[in-house]
Amino acid sequence: MTTQHHDVLVIGAGVSGIYQIKRLTDLGIDAIVLEGDDDLGGTWYRNRYPGARFDSESYTYGYSFSKELLDEWHWNEMFSAQPENLRYLNYVADKFELRQHMRFDTRIETMKWDEDQRRWHLSTSTGDTYSCRFVITSLGPLSIPTLPNYEGMDLFNGPSFHTWSWPKDPVELEGKRVGVIGTGATGIQVIAEIADKVGELTVFQRRPNWSAPLNNRTISDEEMAAIRDRYDEIFANCAASPNGFEHVPDPRRFWTVTEEERRRTWDELYEQPGFAILAANFADIFFDEKANQEVTAYIADRIRQRVKDPETAEKLIPTDHGFGMQRLPLETHYFEAYNRDNVHLVSLAETPIERITATGIQTTAQHHDLDLIVYATGFNAITGGYDQIEITGTDGQTLGEKWNDGPSTYVGVLTTGFPNMFMVAGPQSASGSTNFPRAIETGVNWVTGLIQHVVENGVTRVEARPEAEQAWVDEVVRAHERMLFRTSKGWFTGYNSNVEGHQEGKIRYQAYFGGAPAYAAKVNESTANGYQDLDLS
Repeated sequence: MTTQHHDVLVIGAGVSGIYQIKRLTDLGIDAIVLEGDDDLGGTWYRNRYPGARFDSESYTYGYSFSKELLDEWHWNEMFSAQPENLRYLNYVADKFELRQHMRFDTRIETMKWDEDQRRWHLSTSTGDTYSCRFVITSLGPLSIPTLPNYEGMDLFNGPSFHTWSWPKDPVELEGKRVGVIGTGATGIQVIAEIADKVGELTVFQRRPNWSAPLNNRTISDEEMAAIRDRYDEIFANCAASPNGFEHVPDPRRFWTVTEEERRRTWDELYEQPGFAILAANFADIFFDEKANQEVTAYIADRIRQRVKDPETAEKLIPTDHGFGMQRLPLETHYFEAYNRDNVHLVSLAETPIERITATGIQTTAQHHDLDLIVYATGFNAITGGYDQIEITGTDGQTLGEKWNDGPSTYVGVLTTGFPNMFMVAGPQSASGSTNFPRAIETGVNWVTGLIQHVVENGVTRVEARPEAEQAWVDEVVRAHERMLFRTSKGWFTGYNSNVEGHQEGKIRYQAYFGGAPAYAAKVNESTANGYQDLDLS
């Protein structure tokens, strides 16, 4: 079998891979995308579960690179649902004729650096082999689902699957006894969406999560026209915002505002769309423990107001972390779902699951008869996609060996010992902590400019200098340690109880929490300085 040779291989045809191949082919660079699934879309191809949708405002999520595209596309909802999101990505790919540069059903199994040839050699699940000068990984931060390790999971007679693997064909829900394990961002969306469609819904809650209203609505033709007129302003606002949204933190210091005014502010933010209650709040709630305790008590009261049964409400209120200290799920009538007679909450902290049986789930308290089990049990976040590929760099070192205790990168794009490998939305970039598409455009643009520079200057090898990488890791740690969430569990701190090797209490510094403007300033400074932090040879 012959090896296919290209200048650049992009791995992944999701949001970042689509934009990356657009930038490369515009420059006339010989590049293709290798995608493991049978079509493009990444997250928005795989997450077909009921309720899947943006929690970023739709018009801040779409690409900004083409005015013609911005003028043509009409977002129908403030927070668009998965089917429309996938239609959008297909529209982009077709409009710019990008499919011709994509190879589907091609999952990378190994990547090996050849120092003599200064090329990467890749092997795939189909037996095909490729070589290239540069690899760009666009693997996505939430692309590797994780399942729990319950006894008997393979014995259940009915359908059971992770939300990531929700079938393409319609799943019969009417009249069914459905169990959902997990109440993270995905579980909250599923539960709220199917509560009124199933016969009985039993929610198995591992740990409660704070959640706030999405406040979604449709977008009229007139409003969409107004949005188009201010796209430049919208993207400028996102670029200036720490979170990459139009929401900006309240400029007032927490303790200079009266308690009554703080509550009025929160009442207003709670009714606003999207992440307003988090991103437009007082910045002190992320750094000052007493300030966080006060807003946490406010959100807890909101939950109590929405859930009729006081005992159920208390089970839904987290006690192990404050509001905003983990990734915040946004919801639509999630808490009201527990007011329905057909919805039952099982706290696994009180009655853990003992095993899965042929007919349902056995906890320490009772057996729950079920027709369908949905595992909403999260992802091996940020680094999970890299764990699936055996990546061997210089001196025979694998990336898994280097990152055993956590990733180390230069601006989330390069990692020393693995030349000519660029990561878009990689570990320790801003992509995991801000509005994703806004961050990936920053990353793609920087990677593209770097490749253009090395091609024009005859450079054949690019690697981050060790001291520059360590300086960035130190900055990631500093930004992280300033935040109160440094002691919380979840993928902000790189912890997943379903992933072998993850240790509770041991932080894996996987994302940069210094804000989108600071991240953009850093990569722009690198360009302006002629890439002095990189070894270009």
